[in-house]
Amino acid sequence: MKNPINTDLTGKVAVVTGAGGVLCSMFSKALAAAGAKVAMLDINEESVKKNAAEIRAEGYEAEGFRCDVLNRESLEEVHAAVLEKYGPCDILLNGAGGNNARANTDLEHFNPGDLDKDVKTFFDLEQPGVEWVFRLNFIGTLLPTQVFGKDMVTREGCNILNVSSMNAYTPLTKIPAYSGAKAAISNFTQWLAVHFAPVGIRVNAIAPGFFVTNQNRDLLFNKDGSPSARAGKILAATPMGRFGESEELIGTMLFLLNNDAASFITGVVIPIDGGFSAYSGV
Repeated sequence: MKNPINTDLTGKVAVVTGAGGVLCSMFSKALAAAGAKVAMLDINEESVKKNAAEIRAEGYEAEGFRCDVLNRESLEEVHAAVLEKYGPCDILLNGAGGNNARANTDLEHFNPGDLDKDVKTFFDLEQPGVEWVFRLNFIGTLLPTQVFGKDMVTREGCNILNVSSMNAYTPLTKIPAYSGAKAAISNFTQWLAVHFAPVGIRVNAIAPGFFVTNQNRDLLFNKDGSPSARAGKILAATPMGRFGESEELIGTMLFLLNNDAASFITGVVIPIDGGFSAYSGV
């Protein structure tokens, strides 16, 4: 894997949540390629162990652990295992997150006539679905930070990197819970940065724009492979006129974790969005 920035993480222990997925397994590989020993956490044990094995096959150091980021006991058990295998955590990448269809509306805008149609409106959003989205994204960042952050408070050069979203800046239609949860992540990133500044822990976040993943592929493309209407609106509002490639997130990640290049940077949320956040539409 090409390292787009000269970040040397040799000897560092990195913990990545959500590492059973496409993006966070890629982050894990990039961290390992930079020299880190990577503990990969995900509730999907089969997927995270497979991803870790692929990284080891390339000559890097990684181990997959089944972990529920919403369960403190599960996190504590994995924390103990990581301490035994690799030692204390230097880098925590909070990548676990996601959305749930129960927390989405069917249409972008509300019309009174929708109440009499077979359409899920704002008034039909299911409380359990909304709570699930907030718990996974916010509590699923808070708890790992509490558990693994304790390793960092008495040691120099440690970093926490959260994954926010462009939804945190401007909420997208149909997904109010996910947008709100990611806005909470951005705010929490700033809060943590201030809280941990006296002990030298830098806390930052990346805010990806639109990248094609397994989670959103069916929303962005029709069955024949052509862009959906929603994808067309996204691309029209993205000045670079395309979706991002997942590898284009790596440079910002490695920059923020580089204690030489980013030593005075904490509490920032960096958009990686092809200009989406800068474009007014005219």
